[in-house]
Amino acid sequence: MIGCSKETLRRWEKSGKLNCVRNPMNNFRYYKREELEKIPQCAILFKNKPLSCLYQSHSRYKTIELFAGGGGLACGFHLAGFEHILLNEMDHTCCETLRLNRPDWNIIEGDIAGVDFHKFEGQVDVLTGGFPCQAFSYAGERRGFEDARGTLFYQFARAVKECQPRIAVGENVRGLLTHENGQTITTMVSILKDLGYVVLPPQLLKAIFYKVPQKRERLFIVAIRKDVYREGLFEFPQPDSRVYTMRDALKSGDLYGCDVPISEGQKYPPKKAAVLAMVPPGGYWRDLPLNIQKDYMGGSFYLGGGKTGMARRLSWDEPCLTLTCSPAQKQTERCHPEETRPLTVREYARIQTFPDDWEFFGSSSAKYKQIGNAVPVNLARAVASAVAKYLDSLN
Repeated sequence: MIGCSKETLRRWEKSGKLNCVRNPMNNFRYYKREELEKIPQCAILFKNKPLSCLYQSHSRYKTIELFAGGGGLACGFHLAGFEHILLNEMDHTCCETLRLNRPDWNIIEGDIAGVDFHKFEGQVDVLTGGFPCQAFSYAGERRGFEDARGTLFYQFARAVKECQPRIAVGENVRGLLTHENGQTITTMVSILKDLGYVVLPPQLLKAIFYKVPQKRERLFIVAIRKDVYREGLFEFPQPDSRVYTMRDALKSGDLYGCDVPISEGQKYPPKKAAVLAMVPPGGYWRDLPLNIQKDYMGGSFYLGGGKTGMARRLSWDEPCLTLTCSPAQKQTERCHPEETRPLTVREYARIQTFPDDWEFFGSSSAKYKQIGNAVPVNLARAVASAVAKYLDSLN
């Protein structure tokens, strides 16, 4: 929640800035409220702010979405009142999911390189897309638009150049900040500036602060066309101090009006199920008997690092760990808090805050992959509301 590493906490302890209390049962560190209140970074923990009221525009701003996937970002913008005039996605299964849920959307299936965006010039308020992170060739000195050829960011930038949206929103994983020692994102920003846009400092948003019961982070890049840029007017969505948990995701409450619907899901093989049955809620492989730890972990037992995702059982009273494309793979198990099984498809969707009526096309594996790769809907909606507020303020 406070965005600090464990190493930072340890430094605070060594310097006397922060004192911890150890649990005698498991040696976990705990911090008392009066200790945390001394740390400015911890202020978010004690804000008794009411739930955020998302801004809702009455205008139907038009958007184009690229690399649409299973619809997390598109669904969020739709809920915020935006009208999609085009969505592009190469994966057939994802396109079928989009068609299944929104038959009226203009979905172009296929390689983005074959899409002509010129015909939408002057019609697009916002262009969005979660382009995959790819390295550039830095052999040339210019590092401009033409140097991005061969990457999917080039296609994102080409769409911006051809349709000239008022605002472009790119989203990506945290790793983009450090990719190629920061050169990749620096080049992306430079290219968007060359195309006539003011690029705001990229923002890493924590999903847990935007009504998402999941410890997930997404990086957002917002570029505003120079002729509609007003300094200081755009504000990223403000974080909410309430953190939703697995209980909020799967049970009836403030987040959903009913318990999670029953749906298909993967199963553990008997040997793995027997091991995970011994893990308590919120626990992981270190909570197993030593002989079972060694047998289950194999060579990984002797390697460094916490490996906290392995043999992990979730807790009702905490947000879910970041979902992956498969809930049962050994490195990143996401075991149900009570039952010894992986999360189901609908449980996955709830944790990503998809509406219960948003269906997914394809096999179980395809559904898990679509959901795991998506932007959490509520996070997308919060960003979309900030964009809508800016556009309204221009009028």
